[in-house]
Amino acid sequence: MCRIAGFWDFHEGAGYDTGNVLDKMRDTMTHGGPDDAGSYNDVCRGRVALGHRRLSIIDLSPSGHQPMVFEDYAIVFNGEIYNFAEVKAELVKKGHKFASTSDTEVILKAWREWGRASVDKFRGMWAFALWDKKEKTLTLSRDRLGVKPLYWYYKDGLFMFSSELKAFHAHPGFDKKLDYDSLSLYLQYGYITAPKTIFHNTHKLEPGFFLTIDEHRNIKKAEYWSAEKAFLEGAPGRAKARDEQAAADELEALLLESFKLRMVSDVPVGMFLSGGVDSSLLTALLAKESGGAALKTFTIGFDESEYNEASWAKKVAEHLGTEHTELYCRPSDAFDIIAKLPDIYDEPLGDASAVPTYLVSKLARTKVKVSLSADGGDEQFCGYNRYFMMNERIRRFATNPFLSLVSGALDYVSTDMAYAIYEKLSPILPRWNNFYDKFAKLKKVLKTKNRIAQYDLSNKYFIDEDVRSLGLERVSSQLVKFGREFENMNILDQMMYYDIKTYLPDDILVKVDRAGMSVALEGRDPFLDHKITEFAAALPLDLKYRGGVSKYILKKILYRHVPRELVDRPKQGFGVPVYEWFRDELKGCYYDHLAPDKIKREGVFDAAAVAGLLDAYMNGRGVNPYKLWFLFVFELWYEKYMA
Repeated sequence: MCRIAGFWDFHEGAGYDTGNVLDKMRDTMTHGGPDDAGSYNDVCRGRVALGHRRLSIIDLSPSGHQPMVFEDYAIVFNGEIYNFAEVKAELVKKGHKFASTSDTEVILKAWREWGRASVDKFRGMWAFALWDKKEKTLTLSRDRLGVKPLYWYYKDGLFMFSSELKAFHAHPGFDKKLDYDSLSLYLQYGYITAPKTIFHNTHKLEPGFFLTIDEHRNIKKAEYWSAEKAFLEGAPGRAKARDEQAAADELEALLLESFKLRMVSDVPVGMFLSGGVDSSLLTALLAKESGGAALKTFTIGFDESEYNEASWAKKVAEHLGTEHTELYCRPSDAFDIIAKLPDIYDEPLGDASAVPTYLVSKLARTKVKVSLSADGGDEQFCGYNRYFMMNERIRRFATNPFLSLVSGALDYVSTDMAYAIYEKLSPILPRWNNFYDKFAKLKKVLKTKNRIAQYDLSNKYFIDEDVRSLGLERVSSQLVKFGREFENMNILDQMMYYDIKTYLPDDILVKVDRAGMSVALEGRDPFLDHKITEFAAALPLDLKYRGGVSKYILKKILYRHVPRELVDRPKQGFGVPVYEWFRDELKGCYYDHLAPDKIKREGVFDAAAVAGLLDAYMNGRGVNPYKLWFLFVFELWYEKYMA
């Protein structure tokens, strides 16, 4: 695991010291690669520069130094190829010799042997940039599911790439200009979907893609793997009944293989344990394989009981005999971390669980250098509550003509009127802190006929009208457009695919990668082996969701190793008590950073609209607490990078 950066400046005599600028870009990410640093420079229609910061995990010797050069190729690589020994053995049979035990050298020589087709052999996570001196091309590649980040920028003859956006600020040619379309995405979802970023002319390379730029400044992208293809090719499998026991056995073997591959390391490895299905299954299978050696597990808890899973994680850890460490996150901890957020997440990220993710990463780093997490289980095995809630709502709407009449009648009911009725009936109804938002979205969902558009809308925090009320003229959408074949699939499959394309790589994986790398901890995601994704895509839906039971087949496997009573409980997710903290101990943060004079001076948002939201939130008038959190996080980011 490392950090990479570089550029191809096509201007002859650019007017700056190439090596010095490269080193500055590279060293903005020293936190993610404190063990070593290197640089490479070449001349081609200007200057080509590659920089690398190293976090030594495999082959700790100097022979793993990067940039690594072989014949006409130079590479900088961030990630791990877990099956590199297998690929290496194949290359040795073809006559290749190796000077190191690093996976970086395997990538270089695999590229020499098979070109782009080499990535089809890799099982792992990666982002790399490879300079071909003979062909005069620079090629970027990102892993299939987007575990590792890779950004690129192009304007006026300057091409740059990096693991983190902050590196671009160190180049004198970077034109940082706020992209308001991307800002509208952030407000709606809490993250910005690839290929967009918060800046103009700056992009995320999508998962499963190559990007190549040549000496004539031609930029081309090509997809080598897609989750959509996995779902479509798996469609025949979903249509057939499968023997449940055989499917569970096959999946358990595949999971164990993937999990064991992620244990390949020359440094200590631990794992995040929440006590939920996915992390418990990961820990249970590896504990069985460990031969009695105690695994190191880590968890974060909260004093607020509705957010706390630490007690369950502890019970699972005791049952499996792990060496368990837990830490409770309190408002004072959150306050200390908030100041670090713009440094860690150099693009606005509204996922509040970034706070405990940083804490658990910091905790783990005291004992290990690599930690496994269980991200991806929900998206591949139908685990989110919102999946079956949305599925049930859509089914009811399709079969109940009364709801169509209700949707029309709601146009004549103002939000204030609805809230007054809700307040009178509150003793017998669930208590919602965000009634106004729920009511506004309900009216829109009932009028929306497209199923995946309903799901997209249900996941928004600021809906279109909210975004415009803040002063933004245009509202972008991340809504994935499905082909005709995909539109005929079950809505549950559509929702899982939708999240694999958007929420997983652009929120969850960003959160975990940045938190871990900020403390020099490598994060690995065993559920995101592409072989597991392809297997899950081909499973009949009733093996993933059956009779109200989510992750049906994963639970079937888990019960072989952990008693049901330790894991059978409603899903909580990795939530954070944002509503409670910021109306009490931390409310001063909002008043300071969302002050009307400050908002007006910056000129991004309508100051009166922000003040109205803050007032309604503090007075408990039904505002989604994440709206204020998103605005607050953006302001922290803006103050650091744009003020």
